[in-house]
Amino acid sequence: MNEQTVAIHAGYEKDTQATMAVPIYQTTAYQFRDTTYAGDLFELKELGNIYTRLMNPTTDVFEKRFALLEEGEAGVATASGMSAIFYAIANVAEAGDNIIVAKQVYGGTTTLTAHTIKRFGIESRYFDVNNPSEIEPLIDEKTKLILFESITNPSIDVADFEQMTKIADRHSILTCVDNTVATPILCKPLTLGCDIVVHSASKYTTGQGLALGGMIVERKDIKSKIKGNPRYSHFNEPDITYHGLIYTDLELPPFTLRVRLSLLRDLGATPSPFNSWLYIQGLETLPLRMVQHSKSALEIAKFLETHPKVKSVNYAGLKSNRNYHLAQKYFPKGQSGLLSFELESLEEAQRVADSTKIFSLVVNIGDSKSIITHPASTTHQQLSPKELEEAGVPAGLIRLSVGLEDTQDLIADLREALGE
Repeated sequence: MNEQTVAIHAGYEKDTQATMAVPIYQTTAYQFRDTTYAGDLFELKELGNIYTRLMNPTTDVFEKRFALLEEGEAGVATASGMSAIFYAIANVAEAGDNIIVAKQVYGGTTTLTAHTIKRFGIESRYFDVNNPSEIEPLIDEKTKLILFESITNPSIDVADFEQMTKIADRHSILTCVDNTVATPILCKPLTLGCDIVVHSASKYTTGQGLALGGMIVERKDIKSKIKGNPRYSHFNEPDITYHGLIYTDLELPPFTLRVRLSLLRDLGATPSPFNSWLYIQGLETLPLRMVQHSKSALEIAKFLETHPKVKSVNYAGLKSNRNYHLAQKYFPKGQSGLLSFELESLEEAQRVADSTKIFSLVVNIGDSKSIITHPASTTHQQLSPKELEEAGVPAGLIRLSVGLEDTQDLIADLREALGE
């Protein structure tokens, strides 16, 4: 099936009621037909529903559909985008290990990797996403993951997948890409050599800011990189918490299986069935929406580029942008609805953000309604001045998430807020 058909139909086999819409299985538990069947489920001799913390029929449709859109092997849904990132790290790293992270990532990812996981004994080492050659000197035998974003938020840089995956594969290290901004409609990192993608489904997936959720998808045949790899010994040794199973010995996708059986089981950041149902509705129109978001964002970026009060515009669809050639290579269908631009000062940026009428002052992206954010005082407020600079977030930066309103109305709103 082609992409638009996958977005509408994949993963759903109609039950006895033959409902056209995917049902919401709003339940915590499931009745077993007998104790033998229950035992077989817990021993993985049979696959089926045990408890909604681990799996749910509605969530299962969402996971299958999303994995197919990413052209991956399997997906596992989580309660938020941040829990997806944390699970991706915790699935491979433990105390004494390190991960390598791009400096230009979402502010929450920076605080998670720089501070929170440090208390778990996991070290983060940082590189400039615009200079992949910085990665290799950071690698040692304890490096477990290279984490970056396909389109960075809010600096709007584009990752050079080819260079990064070459380095990672040379050292047999897993790569994890946050593909939230691009979505699987504009970019499929797993087809570009990456191993894992994570998403905040709270953004473009739902499309209307209705629910929190996340997704992890592993590439096809990730087992070939994990099996026998000393970096990931816990995938190749018996898991004493689950009957001594060895993940790489099973005919199942090992990365997401371990997230489900270990991390969802023990930490429980699972989406509600209702939220999974909302994401399914969003996926049906995602291919159409991403084209329009991208088209409108490019028009607005061109307007801002000519405005006398704007110092610079960050949007990879602009021919003047340093990432333009990478955007054409990796995002030929569009560069998403996220862009940022810099004004002279923090005060001027705050004034403009406070003055728009259609753009709402909100800390979210990917909504059908347009959003304006001043990152230095909100999403990245917790970062030091040095960290802000390294993340590509100067004090005068404004981030726009361009929605689905009429583009000329949005330009008029920005023109009035900026002032001539």
